[in-house]
Parts: sequence; C-alpha cells; structure tokens
Amino acid sequence: MATAVKTGADLDWDSVEAEAIAHFKALLRIDTTNPPGNEIEAAKYIARVLDKEGIDYQILESEPTRASLVARLRGTGKKDPLLLNGHLDVVPVDADKWEHEPFGAVEADGCIWGRGAIDMKNMVTMGLMSLILLARQGIELDRDVIFAAVADEEAGSHKGALFLVEEHPELVRAEYVLNEVGGHTLYMGDTLYYPIQVSEKGICWFELTASGEPGHGSMPHPENAVVKIARAIDKLGRTRLPQHNTEIVEEFVRALAAGAPFPQSKLLPLMLSPTLAPKLLDVLEKQNRDQAIGLNAMLRNTASPTMLSGGTKVNVIPSNASVRVDGRVIPGQRIDSFIQEIQKVVGDELKITVLDQHDGTVFDTQTPLYDAICGALVAREPRAVPVPYMIPGFTDSFAYARLGATCYGFSPVKLRPDLNFTRMYHGHNERIPIDGFTWGLQVLYGLVRDFCRAVPS
Repeated sequence: MATAVKTGADLDWDSVEAEAIAHFKALLRIDTTNPPGNEIEAAKYIARVLDKEGIDYQILESEPTRASLVARLRGTGKKDPLLLNGHLDVVPVDADKWEHEPFGAVEADGCIWGRGAIDMKNMVTMGLMSLILLARQGIELDRDVIFAAVADEEAGSHKGALFLVEEHPELVRAEYVLNEVGGHTLYMGDTLYYPIQVSEKGICWFELTASGEPGHGSMPHPENAVVKIARAIDKLGRTRLPQHNTEIVEEFVRALAAGAPFPQSKLLPLMLSPTLAPKLLDVLEKQNRDQAIGLNAMLRNTASPTMLSGGTKVNVIPSNASVRVDGRVIPGQRIDSFIQEIQKVVGDELKITVLDQHDGTVFDTQTPLYDAICGALVAREPRAVPVPYMIPGFTDSFAYARLGATCYGFSPVKLRPDLNFTRMYHGHNERIPIDGFTWGLQVLYGLVRDFCRAVPS
C-alpha cells in the first residue's frame, strides 16, 4: 500500500483515513467469532501490513489458530513503554436480525456496519495505524510503543492477553496501556461528555444447579428440578443486589448531574443513596431504559442468567437442571461476599459452582497520561467534558494490571446523538460513523505521538 505521508512532517489525512478505512473493513470481513475465535487470520492480515512497513512483530499462538500479534517501535528507553491493545475476537451474531451482512463491512447511513465495528476492531485499526504513522514519520520516541492485537478477550482473555502476560511478559510489559471502552460521545442535555475508563468490574461466572426428583413428564410434581431452576432464574431477574458505591462512580454520577438539565440534575445524585436509588431506577427505567440499566450496573454487583440446560427427553422430568450466570462484581468486593448475595436470593438448596473469576480494577487518574488524554480530547472537541468512568464489564486491562500497568479505556469515537454506544456492544446492527472513526484516529495518533515523542534535552 502506498505511503500516506507528505514531504516533511505533515500528514495527508485524506489519504491516511482512506488507508485506515480499508484496513478496518478488511478486518471486519474476517470472521473471528469466539468461539472458536480463529484470530490467526486477522493476525496474518496485520502481519502482511506490517511487513510492507518494515515493522517487526511476533505472532504467538496459545493453541492452534488462537493467535495474538505483538509489534514494537523502539524508543530511547528514557521512559517506560506505552502499549496499544485491541482484541481480534468478536461475539456471535444473529445474522437474520441485522439490517446488513454482519461480516460485510457495509457502508450505509454514514456508518460502517459489522460485528467488531465498536467492539473492537476500530481500536485495533487505530492502534495499527498509529504505529505505522510513527514509523513513517520517523518520530523519535522516549518510550517504546507496543501494539498488541490479541485473541480471546470475549471469553475471558485466557488464550490472549493473559497468555501473553503469563508466558511472554517481556513482550507486553508497559507503564501504560490504552485499551477499549472509553472516549466515546455521551450526550447529557447540551453537554458532550467523553468517559475515560479507569475502572472495571470483575467477573464471577458461575453455574447454578437445582436437584430434584426424576419422573414421567405426564405426572407433574413440585420436586421438578426444571421448575426449581426456573424459580431461581425469576428471582435473579427481579432482584437488585445490595448497592456498593465506589469513588469513581460517585464522581461520574455527580459530573453527569452537573451538565444535565432539570430534573435530572437534581435526581442523578440521589442515585447514590442506597435507600432512594431503587425507586428512582424504577422511574428512570420508564423514561430512559438504557440509562437506568447502565446506572444500575455501576452501583451494584449483578447476575444475568444466560445459558440453560436440563433434561434430554421431552417426556422425562430430569433429576438436575442448571443455568450459567454472568456475574459482575464491583471493584473492592470479594467473590465470597458476592456468592453470599446470590445464595440469599436463590436459597441454600441450589448449588453454586464458580466457573471463572477475577477481581475488578481501579487505576489512578493522577497521571501524566490521563492528563494527556483529557488534553487530546479537548484539543479536537473544545466542548468535550472528559470524565472518569467505571464500565460494568471487563476488558484485557485486568491482565496487564498484573504486570503493574496503569490501564485506561480510550478508543476515541465521535458519535451522533442517535447512536447509543452501549446498545451496540454485543447487539444487533453494530456500526460506527465513518467521520467518528476517522476523528478518533486523529485523536489517538496525536495523543500517542505527543505523549511518547522524545523531548529535546
């Protein structure tokens, strides 16, 4: 692919953006649905791009086809590295529910549509292009800039970021990491907020099992394990677990209230009251369901039943039935305390088996990189109000934190008011505005260049 650099230091952004969009579309068209993942095909595509640029990289497979790619531009070493992270895998799709082919990278309504457009092949592309542009421009760096395109984030990071951290730490050890779920436009009245992810919940994925009395399906009885598990699921669906406020969430809610119109400006801070929050959430759910769901998930541990299993024959009442549950745990809360909260809801008769778990994270906002992120946003969008944010989910950041990194979710994208960021995560019709994507590329590259470039002594 032809170079996208003018003579001198200035970039031909029209050419750069066209190149970035071409790479983005190519990655979206590679089906990396996890399971099975098959991230090797996306890693090979990136490798071909880096080969043309003369940038060194390694492809590492945790098992066949489960590949991650790590590339590095060397700096003077005066400062510790910055890592740009993006995961290559995506979640499954219900293709018949989409307006456009989920792996077609279709342009429509000013957007590029495709699974991974927001989560998170946009950030993979922006990180790749940032590395390429630094190399092409010959920017002298005081920090190494590492680019990691990893496998398996959607299933817990075991075959991707955790594999790199545990088996190849020398490749990804960094002072700072820039990752997903932050830097998107959030509208509140006339205020344009840009959340910066500095905290995320931990996971406790568990299986809930009910035991009962087997029998013939023609003769119902109260000891039916399927009925017991159904009752437990219903209770989990209707119950809000105890509220656990955190400093980050309190700051986020108060910041939103400061820019919100009346009456939200008065009601939002009341969400921080464990006594008032449940009633206010009930009211908000009728007015703005997405906002109510998001705030609820930031204020407490949550448990979402997702996978049912029971009998093997329609006319046989089984002796066991189970459901797998996606549990998310507030940073600072212990897993055993969370399990106690669940057991209180479903009762002691049901068995809880933990399948996977890790703690939540909180990262310091008093750092030069956090300040630089805020500055980069405001420079490109003067109306932007950056705010620290805790996501209800998790990212690969928990893995890099084990090496001591400070990790921020910052994959910038400017969104229109009609595009709901959180609804597109794992939802139908995932898409990203073309101009919002290219805006994000300029923001990210400018941030990385200015934060990592060598300072004359």
